[in-house]
Amino acid sequence: MSPTLAIDFGTSNSAAAILEGGTVRRIPIEHGSDTLPTAVFLPARGGAMRIGEAAAQALMAAEEGRYMRALKSVLGTPLLHESRLISGKRRTLFDVIVAFLSELRRRAEAVAGQTFPGALSGRPVHFHTADPTRDARAEADLRACYHAAGFERVAFMAEPEAAALACHGMGGTGETGLIMDIGGGTSDFSVYRVEGGRVRILASHGIRLGGTDFDQAISLSHAMPLLGHGSHLRREMGPGLLPVPNAVYVDLASWAHIPFVYTPENRRQAGKMVRLAVEPERLERLATVLTDELGHELAFAVERGKIAANGGTDGRIAMGFIEPRLAAPIGRPSLQQALQDHAVALERAVAETLARAGIGADGIGNVVMVGGSSLMGLVTDLAARMMPGARLHRSEAFTAVVDGLALATGME
Repeated sequence: MSPTLAIDFGTSNSAAAILEGGTVRRIPIEHGSDTLPTAVFLPARGGAMRIGEAAAQALMAAEEGRYMRALKSVLGTPLLHESRLISGKRRTLFDVIVAFLSELRRRAEAVAGQTFPGALSGRPVHFHTADPTRDARAEADLRACYHAAGFERVAFMAEPEAAALACHGMGGTGETGLIMDIGGGTSDFSVYRVEGGRVRILASHGIRLGGTDFDQAISLSHAMPLLGHGSHLRREMGPGLLPVPNAVYVDLASWAHIPFVYTPENRRQAGKMVRLAVEPERLERLATVLTDELGHELAFAVERGKIAANGGTDGRIAMGFIEPRLAAPIGRPSLQQALQDHAVALERAVAETLARAGIGADGIGNVVMVGGSSLMGLVTDLAARMMPGARLHRSEAFTAVVDGLALATGME
């Protein structure tokens, strides 16, 4: 019988693995890499869809087509099934996710030399916070995507619980630990205890908050003001001023919404705002972004600035592709200020997880941080502040979940 393919379908990155002889074997589905950026590029004039790094390369080479990222965030929402004209063909985001998973399966089977009729997929504890109906809809949507991609059997496991399986060696028998899985779209937590060499999950909790939300907050606070966010318009009739509408900036700062912001109506509205703007040069930059479809270049620039500032480097968000020498300064203090509300939300989520487990902060011996966004300083600072007696571990940030999923396939 063919082994079950473990799949970590993430908001920002994806990975696949199998269990061979009791050992996890990660499958290099991206040119020898253990992880694959969860991104697609659909050429404007047809041709094969590109995924992962090839998708980003096509975008940066200014090829004609549509780039998409953060596909997982639309699960459980009406946007998943809305038909849109994308690269000359009417498609839904359901179709795009199915195509991505189909290609992931094809690559995994080619590398492993076998077929995979079954998949064990990771899922966040909650796709949607405090909305059980939408949460159930999101899992049903993802299950339907896997089936449409050719998998006959699909099961799900909470991502932090999978990470606990992979990381339980960080602590001896009887010791209690906390998984902090901070991903691109969600933050998930599991309190676990090692008993007789096995992992027992005491409680899990999660919120819809992750790296894409961090990027949005940083973009709105640092980059978008240079495009007119927070600026004012003169009234067409009468005295007084009006604030520039926020909606287009929020969409431009949201990875999942960027592909759909380049509408004729948004471009007309931007042109009208330039004529009425108190600071027309800022609104002209917004018009340039919409006309030249520079939203993803801006999002990548914000992401690079975030990474630099998180590392302690005072730098800038380079926006010269919009206007020569245009840049927004960013440093650790301004980064922390932009993410202050998110840090509070994470702290509350950790406290709720501990409460559900019936464990005080002093009862946690190990804190294991996984997920790409766990690399943010605010996560480490939060863990050290809330659980000062715990040992902090930086696990395999991008592969702990898929490793645990593969281990779990051996328990079926």
